[in-house]
Amino acid sequence: MIETSVCVKLANGSIVTPKGFKATGVHAGIRKARKDLGAILCEVPASCAAVYTRNQFQAAPIVVTKDSIAAHGKLQAVVVNSGNANACTGEQGEQDAFEMRTLTAQQFGLEEQLVAVASTGVIGEMLPMETVRGGISQLSPTEDEQDAFGFYEAILTTDLVVKKTCYQTMIDGKCVTVAGAAKGSGMIHPNMATMLGFLTTDANIDSEVLQQALRTVTDRTFNQITVDGETSTNDMVVVMASGLAENEPLHPGHPDWDKFFQAFKSASEDLAKAIAKDGEGATKLIEVNVHGATSEDDARMAAKKIVGSSLVKTAVYGEDANWGRIIGALGHSEAPVNPRTVDISLGDIAVLKQSEPQPFSEEEAKRYLQQDTIVINVNLNIGDFSGTAWGCDLSYDYVKINASYRT
Repeated sequence: MIETSVCVKLANGSIVTPKGFKATGVHAGIRKARKDLGAILCEVPASCAAVYTRNQFQAAPIVVTKDSIAAHGKLQAVVVNSGNANACTGEQGEQDAFEMRTLTAQQFGLEEQLVAVASTGVIGEMLPMETVRGGISQLSPTEDEQDAFGFYEAILTTDLVVKKTCYQTMIDGKCVTVAGAAKGSGMIHPNMATMLGFLTTDANIDSEVLQQALRTVTDRTFNQITVDGETSTNDMVVVMASGLAENEPLHPGHPDWDKFFQAFKSASEDLAKAIAKDGEGATKLIEVNVHGATSEDDARMAAKKIVGSSLVKTAVYGEDANWGRIIGALGHSEAPVNPRTVDISLGDIAVLKQSEPQPFSEEEAKRYLQQDTIVINVNLNIGDFSGTAWGCDLSYDYVKINASYRT
């Protein structure tokens, strides 16, 4: 258990820890051996919010999920398959996604518009619907942690590890939980990227307020990660709030709003960083903090430009303290910069001060770059705003994984 000033992180928490939620994952047969179909189910129609990929080719499941949320602003279930993206599959692909919604609603005894659909995997191949139908008929969500883990496994593609998190905080004297699960490893460069995120909470909060919170949090977390600069067709983050914690309705004017927002942001940041750390072929997580910018947007833009630079990523992989690559990326980030006032450090090792090179030990820097997490700090010294982005190094294995993705 990790405690902050406003919330507690539960090491053993899961997406079924918030009141009212169940989950499951099964092997339907879309993939050869691994679990490939999962679902989250809420006891009651839940307030909901979602953000989607900005890729102009949006996959069929996104069309269905948007249709569901538009109906009532509520969701009660989400069904997810891996192994097939159901993207760029034309009218038949949309029909298949709508059929997934219909079958899931029938399986759980729900109205169709209370079901969201998500898919991830290979683009341009039709869903094997006979297999999907059989898989949906097997879905039987429970509150058991093992079933929650089954859901985590069912949504993975090239991921090496499951990604989950859970926080609790006190609101109106009630214990409120925010939990999440995600998948993502390659084609990661949100707004959004090849990632799926699912957050559950038992907070009492209206869908419109939840949507506003999700957009703000997404800009600071999920949209601040990059693995390879590619943005996929399927990606979304969906949040469901059961309201079963029975707190007073949350909104920015609520006296405990900051507690909820911090728990929500912390859960999202955990998932975002886990995706960046699990980048295809990655050996290190890279965090870039930019300070002294003229606006928060500029700070985030500069941070993401640096962490997304292939030259920075390869230098980190090679454990080479080549700060010139950081300067190079920063210089074409479109964020305002004074070329005479920039400070850069690798962890605590200063390499640039007021844009002047600083003497440092190459051996010490190499030892630092051998760690699993590398922090690059940049101060522009022209403003009062800060921003952070996360990514990973670029290794030989990234090419191997993606050269043979379909085979």
